[in-house]
Amino acid sequence: MILDQINKDLLLLAQQADSQLADIFTEIDKVCLYNSNRILTSFIDNKVSYSDFADINGYGNYDPGRDKLERIFADVLGCEDALVRPQIMSGTNALYLTFSGLLKYGDTMISLTGTPYDSLQEMIGLVGNSSQSLKAYGIKYEQIDLIDNEFDEEKIIQRLKNNDVKLVEIQRSRGYSSRLSLRISKIAKLISKIREVNKEVIIMVDNCYGELVEDKEPGHIGADVVVGSLMKNLGGGIASTGGYVAGKKELIASIADRLTAPGIGKEQGANFNQNNAFFKGLFVAPNAVKGALKTAVFSAYMLEKLGFTNVSPKYNDYRTDIIQTVELGSESNLVNFTQGIQQSSPIDSFVHVLPAPMPGYPFDEVMACGSFTQGSTIELSADAPVIEPYRLFMQGGLSYEYGKLSILLALSKIINK
Repeated sequence: MILDQINKDLLLLAQQADSQLADIFTEIDKVCLYNSNRILTSFIDNKVSYSDFADINGYGNYDPGRDKLERIFADVLGCEDALVRPQIMSGTNALYLTFSGLLKYGDTMISLTGTPYDSLQEMIGLVGNSSQSLKAYGIKYEQIDLIDNEFDEEKIIQRLKNNDVKLVEIQRSRGYSSRLSLRISKIAKLISKIREVNKEVIIMVDNCYGELVEDKEPGHIGADVVVGSLMKNLGGGIASTGGYVAGKKELIASIADRLTAPGIGKEQGANFNQNNAFFKGLFVAPNAVKGALKTAVFSAYMLEKLGFTNVSPKYNDYRTDIIQTVELGSESNLVNFTQGIQQSSPIDSFVHVLPAPMPGYPFDEVMACGSFTQGSTIELSADAPVIEPYRLFMQGGLSYEYGKLSILLALSKIINK
């Protein structure tokens, strides 16, 4: 039994946590109810039927279920249209599809949140020499770094006054960095200022890890394109593949042409019998996000009480995504904690995780991800580059109860060692 392996002092601290975190958990519950209401209303308004789950093969022509699903995603994300497909295999794939569908030779894109997530750097052409990178296709890249976790608004506005930038990209979540993730209100303020000086630039938000954490999405506050993966929040732990791009109708049409072919666009794309999983995943997504958030808050509380000071967000900080980080101070702590997460996973609990090279990452990584879907990060996972300051990144947890058990075992591994 997992409970039998948990340090008894930790169990007492966990009881204290449940009492101390009650008000925070109540606020998380309120957001879950609000977003559940939005999703259920959209299901009802779009008249979802059992027949919409039919397996459509071949070219995938005439799939009313797929069309309804994409209308619902557009509703939920505050957008005009959406592309939700099993052919989009990851968040990185969704981002590359979006960039390559909207940018052409000679166009300029700017990252407004500094250097992007590690796995995007080769895609852009910042590292490596891929013949398929944006740089190889003649697309110009610039970036404007954050200053103390704030947008450099003055520099951004001055640059965009030239009206020679096709697209700006905002990465909502921190990725593998020490910066804070960006609240919807902060992004909204920047979008409003950009529109005062430039009406034409495409504003794109990488929404990975942030969906349904707040009561608004980037589409509600003026983003032109919103991108994410169904193996994160909006898949609810049920979608086994897939990604989405939502936004203005004409932009989604261009991206759909890039996915299939000009003249075909959204009309083709077999669902591989995934409609049921995509509908169901979205339906349960608010509750899955709630579980992930409560797991993250509990983790932060326990770590802080155990003396780990570099915890971000702090347990009582406002949250805009499901990512939790902590600096564990040593390689031993990092590996032991990660092994505890793996050993309390429902899948591959017997695997003994160790630092190892990983494609797309510059350092050895240690990773725990005993999930039902490979790479699913709405299910509890933890990973880190094995370099100082030994900062661990955690995300997910389909339910608070399962997440709590895993965190307690992982902490016991550190304490017992």
